[in-house]
Amino acid sequence: MENKNTYHHGNLKNALISAGVEILAREGVGALSLRKVAKKVGVSHSAPYAHFKDKQALIAAISIEGFKKLLAELQNTFEKYRANPDRLLLETAWVYFEFALQEKDTFKVMFSGILEKEKNYPDLVDVVQQTFQMVVNVVSICQLNGILRAADADLTSVVVWSQIHGLISLYLEGQISHTILDNYELRKILLYALNQFTLVPIQ
Repeated sequence: MENKNTYHHGNLKNALISAGVEILAREGVGALSLRKVAKKVGVSHSAPYAHFKDKQALIAAISIEGFKKLLAELQNTFEKYRANPDRLLLETAWVYFEFALQEKDTFKVMFSGILEKEKNYPDLVDVVQQTFQMVVNVVSICQLNGILRAADADLTSVVVWSQIHGLISLYLEGQISHTILDNYELRKILLYALNQFTLVPIQ
């Protein structure tokens, strides 16, 4: 186990965040404490307090890092497909789906609602707003190109996002029938869900 003296600047914070994610995933929020995180990382009980004042601050940091990574991936996809609106909606949704699959534990923390007083963490509020704005940007382009119905872009974004997020949640919780999963790839299921909203079929 890495000794506290071997951590470079920033490495300890990342290690504490990773340990926090693991504890939350395996044992739940009730088991999370800065003391337990410190023990898992192999540093003194006081070391985490240089980065987090309490466990809520640690949860906020986990969410911030998760949203930053998701936002970067959404931005890359947007730049790649913005001139190809027929692909933009599906590819953006698929990136979101893949993020949830690859960062399952972090994803669950990000949308768990276990963070109290979210507004006390402006960096989190900011990155969440930026992430939602990316969804709005995608929806707006699809509306301008006749792929989605012309309507309030914010409201449409919430509805489309809810559909995608709900599908992901059902999958992660093992609530989608094996009859479906044995016959359809996840991307095909996602495409079918999106085509319930589009004015023209996307592929």
